[in-house]
Amino acid sequence: MNFNNIALLRLANQQISASKMKTAAEVISWLGAVQAQDFPMSKWAVGVRLPGSTEKSVEAVIDSGEIIRTHVMRPTWHLVSAEDVYWMLELSAPQIKTAARSRDRELELTEKAFSRCNTLLEMWLHDGNYLSREELVKLLFEAGFSNDNNRVSHILMRAEIESIIGSGPAKAGKPTYALLAERVPVEKLLKRDEALAELARRYFTSHGPAALPDFVWWSGLQVKECRQAIESIKTDFVVEIVDGETYLLHPEFTVPEAENEMIYLLPAYDEFIISYKSRVATLTYENHLKVVSNNGFFRRVIVHNGQVIGVWKRSIKKDNAILETDYFGNPGKAIQKQVEKEFEKYVQFLGKNKDEKTI
Repeated sequence: MNFNNIALLRLANQQISASKMKTAAEVISWLGAVQAQDFPMSKWAVGVRLPGSTEKSVEAVIDSGEIIRTHVMRPTWHLVSAEDVYWMLELSAPQIKTAARSRDRELELTEKAFSRCNTLLEMWLHDGNYLSREELVKLLFEAGFSNDNNRVSHILMRAEIESIIGSGPAKAGKPTYALLAERVPVEKLLKRDEALAELARRYFTSHGPAALPDFVWWSGLQVKECRQAIESIKTDFVVEIVDGETYLLHPEFTVPEAENEMIYLLPAYDEFIISYKSRVATLTYENHLKVVSNNGFFRRVIVHNGQVIGVWKRSIKKDNAILETDYFGNPGKAIQKQVEKEFEKYVQFLGKNKDEKTI
């Protein structure tokens, strides 16, 4: 096995090149979680793995509560299956709290303050009273909690990781918050070792081939726990050594052959790029900063046969979408034409029209 094999297997296992998914909720459950601070792009992350879906159809599933958008792992926004949200939050909450403790002190957010805010949020959001972030900022200010230095983000994140609030249905086009228990019935939680094993199994099945450092990065958990989780599932996976690193992948695999038409326009923060500590299998060192900035911004990428060959943007003018590309080298006319065809899929997902102009 080599890095090119790894890239092609990841495309297949992540349901990009060979999707077997039937629903948006199934996509999220398969992947475990999808990073979602760029909300529109996270919807396309589902769309690219669910042929024939539209932005509106994905939004409808999120609005229904089958998929929850919340802070979990690392921590940042993720889309998580409703069936997984409680055990995943409980698993990652201790590490997130530890990481945030210093900043919480700087913001004068004590445990007593968090407790009071949680009580207020439960009162305001009770009985399906879905509220936007702006509405909650106003209510918290009136209750004595200013938003200086973005304090409200920390207050809301704490309520999320304690399973008190989660995403509600969109209201006037804006995301809302809801009481999580009203959206998703509370189920029996997994024991910590069971949750660790399940997260590892989900990750290496859907993201493999991957290594220990990749799982540590993606999960945001301690190295020791991640190593234990891998040991608990290792016998169910194939182990391969590539360039001195140990990779795990599901045993039911066939290394796919690259085809000339394997072109994909992947969203910003897509799991194909962001879910691995090392991206050497898909992205060259000299082009890394063109995709991942020093401050952690991940751009939209053009992928050809598993390799990132450029980045892309789109601009919307009324009902028309214009594609802008920035290739790392000369891709050739055949690839450029295929990129434009792939952009048509994205435009259809948005429900827009493709502008013939390409920049």
